[in-house]
Amino acid sequence: MIVRKLTESTWQEVRAAGARGIALLPIGSQEQHAAHLPMGTDTLLAEAVVDRAEALLAREGGAPELVRLPALPFGHSPHHLFAAAVSLGASTLGAVLDDVLDSLAASGYHRVLVVNGHGGNDEIMRLAVKRFALRAEVTAAACSYWTVTAGEDDGGRPEVTPGHAGWFETSLMLAAHPHLVRTPVPARAPVEPPPLFDHPPHPGLTVERHGEWARVGGSTDDASSADAAHGRRLLEARAAGLARAIRAFDEATR
Repeated sequence: MIVRKLTESTWQEVRAAGARGIALLPIGSQEQHAAHLPMGTDTLLAEAVVDRAEALLAREGGAPELVRLPALPFGHSPHHLFAAAVSLGASTLGAVLDDVLDSLAASGYHRVLVVNGHGGNDEIMRLAVKRFALRAEVTAAACSYWTVTAGEDDGGRPEVTPGHAGWFETSLMLAAHPHLVRTPVPARAPVEPPPLFDHPPHPGLTVERHGEWARVGGSTDDASSADAAHGRRLLEARAAGLARAIRAFDEATR
């Protein structure tokens, strides 16, 4: 298996790889993650999962050639501007993804996979991939890293996954980038009433109410019990799931 970094390759190498390989684009965000996690948490975690998935594929052998693009570090984060964020509007992020994807097609790529690390990007990313496949002769796929798992018990807590700056993300960061986590992580008291964006009044509803993110202090759940051991299991499960997804995408699109 060959993993080629776009930024370290010549144009001839990049173009040659497009005929047979898969372009891999991680995307994230720069936004508040409470008082204990860095602004770039979503970008860092998307890259951490991709790094580990690539390592798994390399060990297994027979995997497709991958061309790794630098992560897009900005996302759609207006709901975090009450504290601090560098946010792209929905139409701007969609246009950026359109331009990046169109550039890949013009550079000879026929297969592209986008791996997302921020919930606010998910719908925009999926629409961009759908539009891309309508206007270019390509096969494109997209996922948010927390949705792909190995299918085994990873010790996770579905009720707070992925959450935001809570147990799930903090555990992952303690495993992937422990030096960036401000410890000890303070306990978060239950917020009453719970925010509607995280606890809609009826299944299937998406509910957004003005001022909710500021009211809950920028996190969705208590992260004080997060630990690196759980984080490693969660991280490896997502990496194994992504590796399987890449292999399945390759086999379906050769």
